[in-house]
Amino acid sequence: MRPSATSMNAINKAMRRFRRDRRGSAAVEFAFVAPIFFVLLFAIMETALVFFAAQILETGTQDTARLMLTHQAQDAGLTQAQFKQDLCNRVSVMFTCSDVYVDVKSYAEGATVNITDPIDGGGNFVNNFTYQTAPAGSSATVVVRAFYQWPMFVTGLGYNIANIGRNTSNSKRLLAATAAFRVEP
Repeated sequence: MRPSATSMNAINKAMRRFRRDRRGSAAVEFAFVAPIFFVLLFAIMETALVFFAAQILETGTQDTARLMLTHQAQDAGLTQAQFKQDLCNRVSVMFTCSDVYVDVKSYAEGATVNITDPIDGGGNFVNNFTYQTAPAGSSATVVVRAFYQWPMFVTGLGYNIANIGRNTSNSKRLLAATAAFRVEP
């Protein structure tokens, strides 16, 4: 059974009207572009937040390390927990104190400074940090490092700057801040 000429004519007219009609085309185009736009927007925001947090950690580490540089930490007999708490007080805007790690090592004058990477070959965070202040009256080199594991959210969308647990649901970016100085005698 063939459709009649009038019904074919009506179908052709409807198709021409459909092709000419532009209402809703912006919504369809936005539906194609929106996911890419939002992924890019969130990746930019997450990267900016990571850099901002890293700067806060760096500034807090520098300020807290100054306590060692000027012998205030040694003279006051600050313990590792007290030293860490001073750092936490400075960075509490962005960080949870229990997740901040501090490593303080002292090296004799002229000795080689050996700094190890806290991320092992498997991409895991290794917490084997010490708290070793400079002896009184020495001009030793002190290296103060602070670490924080920043959780990543946009990595599941293809943007991945994680360096801990990469390509897992628990991926993180290890933020690190370092202050190295020679203690004032």
